[in-house]
Amino acid sequence: MKRYSLLMLFAAGAVYAHHGWGEYDADKAMELKGQILESGYVHPHGFVKLKSGDQTWHVVLAPPSRMENRGLARDMLQAGGQATVYGYPNRNKPDEMRAERITVGGKTTELR
Repeated sequence: MKRYSLLMLFAAGAVYAHHGWGEYDADKAMELKGQILESGYVHPHGFVKLKSGDQTWHVVLAPPSRMENRGLARDMLQAGGQATVYGYPNRNKPDEMRAERITVGGKTTELR
């Protein structure tokens, strides 16, 4: 019973941590180009901090397993590298976007 309770607690936390895509405005597609300042190849979604112009964006990517399966390896998202992302801005967080695709090192990866 104790294991079951811990499993349920973990599952509830994972669901709470995962956000819905409705918070992103699909009517305002945008493309950003810039330098990767930081990256995370983490669950539930990877991310990059992208310096584009004078703004730094938190760019939500796909889960690591999907990125790996589609050829976007962890080492491709190194700080200092250049990236282009296409996606949608968050309706409530002016420095966040959800990426549909990312181009790094001349390789474009579809994330959704």
